[in-house]
Amino acid sequence: MNNSLNFSRNLIIFGIPLSLLGTLVFLMKSPYYIENPIMDLAISIDLLISVPIVYFLLIQKTKIPKTTVIPLMLGGLLIGTYFLPQENQTYLRIFKTWALPVIEISLLTFVSLKIRSAVKKYKSLQHTSPDFFDTLKEVCHEILPRNVALLFATEIAVIYYGFINWKKPKLQDNEFTYHKKSGSPALFGAFIFLIAIETMALHFLILQWSSIAAWILTILSIYTAIQILGFAKSLSKRPISINKNGLNLKYGILNETEISFDNIKKIEISSKELEKNEFTKTISPLGELESHNIIIHLNKESKLLGLYGMKKKFKILKLHIDEPLEFKNKVDNALKINSEK
Repeated sequence: MNNSLNFSRNLIIFGIPLSLLGTLVFLMKSPYYIENPIMDLAISIDLLISVPIVYFLLIQKTKIPKTTVIPLMLGGLLIGTYFLPQENQTYLRIFKTWALPVIEISLLTFVSLKIRSAVKKYKSLQHTSPDFFDTLKEVCHEILPRNVALLFATEIAVIYYGFINWKKPKLQDNEFTYHKKSGSPALFGAFIFLIAIETMALHFLILQWSSIAAWILTILSIYTAIQILGFAKSLSKRPISINKNGLNLKYGILNETEISFDNIKKIEISSKELEKNEFTKTISPLGELESHNIIIHLNKESKLLGLYGMKKKFKILKLHIDEPLEFKNKVDNALKINSEK
């Protein structure tokens, strides 16, 4: 029901401006326009002002950023530049000369203020959320659309964990590592090594055919290796924690989920293989390549948030903890205290 309502709302929000632009294109190509060149002003105003205002009114009370009006305005400018005859673009040229620089300066000012606000937001959140990635996502959601914010935050986190944050984190009593005895760093290292070897071989092979294609492939491979390095290093920076109300389970910046104590049916120390089904998941995206020693059974399904916002449902979660016995004992104690409330 909600998906249907969202689709209908988005159809109205984006469909009306696009229909108006399509109508203007039809007018510019019609004989009626050729016979009435005085319409240049009217069409220019519609492309640059009227349609953006209609869109602005439609996105009120929605989560769509108001700044998306500017791309629509620029789209109208491009449409007018392409479809209007050169001799009839007087008002478009006036807009380019006088209004466009003002818009650019205003946009830069707006972005600068948002960045400044984001920095203050980050500093304030550090006192309550020491995890860099969590804080970064909060900051990005303040200045970008939700899906874009998560993508942007992930890319920044890759660089941050891969090249900037070299400090070894100090674990609290409620935090647990999961990378020291699992062999996952070795797997990521092997992936990087394989990428390096294959990139060199393919570069010289493709170079005989096209130098541009060879360098494009090489750059993409290097970027992939950088991402894997960031993923690998984030494992040690984002420990699993037992909090007041539940578990905060993480696998670097690749996967994470929160499970309340009320939703935990049982937790067991086990490396047994379970029957595969759609509700049995491993917190590591490496799947069966990485072993597990903890299995958490839930009363009702929960969601595993993956890379770039991908979600998976689960009722049984397998994971590796470097100190599984200590982790289980603390979880059992927390479950006992929670049940006595």
